[in-house]
Parts: sequence; C-alpha cells; structure tokens
Amino acid sequence: MSRLRGFAWLEKYKSLNRPLPQRKTKGSAGYDLAALEAVRIEAESSLLIETGLKAYMQADEVLLLFIRSSIAIKKNLRLVNGVGVIDSDYYNNPQNEGQILIALENLNPYPIEIQANELLAQGIFTKFLLTQEDRSEGLRIGGIGSTDSQKEK
Repeated sequence: MSRLRGFAWLEKYKSLNRPLPQRKTKGSAGYDLAALEAVRIEAESSLLIETGLKAYMQADEVLLLFIRSSIAIKKNLRLVNGVGVIDSDYYNNPQNEGQILIALENLNPYPIEIQANELLAQGIFTKFLLTQEDRSEGLRIGGIGSTDSQKEK
C-alpha cells in the first residue's frame, strides 16, 4: 500500500524519537509544526527555523503553512511569506531532503526566544487545480526557491 500523505523525519533526525505532527482536535484542519531546537529571532528581523520534518503527498496536492494564531498574537511574529507553500515534489529533493523550514519575522523592537518543540505553524494539506493550458514538464532540482530553475524532462 502506497502512502497517501503525511510527515516523516529527515534521515539525520529519525533517532530523536519525537512524535510527528498531529491535529489536536477532530475539527482541526491543521497539523501543528514545531521548532526543532531553541532559537532567538533578533528584533525586527527574520529567521528560517528548522522543523526536521518533510511532507509527502500526492502529485495534485500541496501543504500550506499558516502561522499559529497564538504565536502571531502573543509573540507578535508573522510568516515572512504570508503562507508557506510546500509542493509535492519538494519531498526528498537533493538540496535539503525536503526539510520544512518556517520563515518567521519578529515585529518587535526586542528579540524573541523560541523554545525547542514550541508550536509555530500549522500545515494544511489540500488539492490544487490545473489550467487547460498547463504544460509543466520541469523537474525540481533544489530546495527552497528552486521552482524557477527547473530542468526539462
């Protein structure tokens, strides 16, 4: 049986023996994603935060990342890109094995500490549609920001 969608640890973090992201209630849409380790986001700056996770899904699906409201409201942080987009072909890419990174911006005039395992974002899997004219043939060759530099099949 093939896997439909879910999360996995990067090879180097499998031994951490931490639980994979889960929805907290039956009605929750998002899977909670946490910081892999403690970090400090300097005042009025941004930082890519490692999760140690990758996500697999069907070719016509995407994982959308949204900031958790508690982090946005209580710590005055936001996702740098508004909504993170994890494409299906990002999984196991040769550049970073498909690690999900959370880009947070600190809007405060003082540094913010993020603890290891602190919940930062929620990921929602969803399907996407293609236009009639879609002729995408490129193959992913890298990690973040690599969809603009694809190789043709």
